[in-house]
Amino acid sequence: MEAAQVVAVLAAGLVAGVLTSTVGVASLVSFPVLVAVGLPPVVANTSNTLGMAPAGVSGSFGYRRELREAPALTRVVLVTSALGAVGGAALLLGLPGSVFEVVVPWLVLGTSLLVGVQPRLRAWVARRAGGPAADPSSVSRGTRVAAVLTGVYGGYFGAGSGVMLLAVLGLGTAVEFRILNALKTFGVMVANLVAAVVFVLVAPVDWSAVLLLAAGSVVGGYVGSHIGRALPEAVLRALVVLAGTTAAVLLWLR
Repeated sequence: MEAAQVVAVLAAGLVAGVLTSTVGVASLVSFPVLVAVGLPPVVANTSNTLGMAPAGVSGSFGYRRELREAPALTRVVLVTSALGAVGGAALLLGLPGSVFEVVVPWLVLGTSLLVGVQPRLRAWVARRAGGPAADPSSVSRGTRVAAVLTGVYGGYFGAGSGVMLLAVLGLGTAVEFRILNALKTFGVMVANLVAAVVFVLVAPVDWSAVLLLAAGSVVGGYVGSHIGRALPEAVLRALVVLAGTTAAVLLWLR
């Protein structure tokens, strides 16, 4: 890579790392940059997954206090994201790249809007059920299945997967938004790490791009966790909706 390309990939990793720990649309920044510097789409996708994994690690470390507040949910996210990511990585390597092009933007847009209406929707569900659940951290079977499917998408491509997981957990549980955001970051980390192992073993990877992205993303992920914790819930929720909607539009324009 030329010097300008090196700076561009490093900066993309930093910005995408911050987004991983805040609004959850990191790959919409990092993936296009890798393609722009000349990587083939599949190589860019696998390299992006490996390079962004450190952002999830550092972001989850930054959110360790929130994760300790919800150990049961953290275990659920660990298992569902890992299982889903294996399937997603297999799909990336085995299916044509055009398979999800039609449905993915709608998924990202729909889940982004869902994040915006979650407080009212969850209150409505609670009223219909006769009141809030006794255990706010309990997770239904449907929510677990949805979380696995989100992990599949995370292993396959990942752009907006954090927003999807945030929507799934927000509807299926009753924990605070700051904890949901920590769980979202943790889930993205798990999906990336599991898919990364698969890609290292069987997929083409550009290691120079991986190292540059990793260097930027590990810093950005940790910084983003502090930003995400400091922002008021309403502001962070609005940013998630805005980022997810923008991601959907960019996916339509690809």
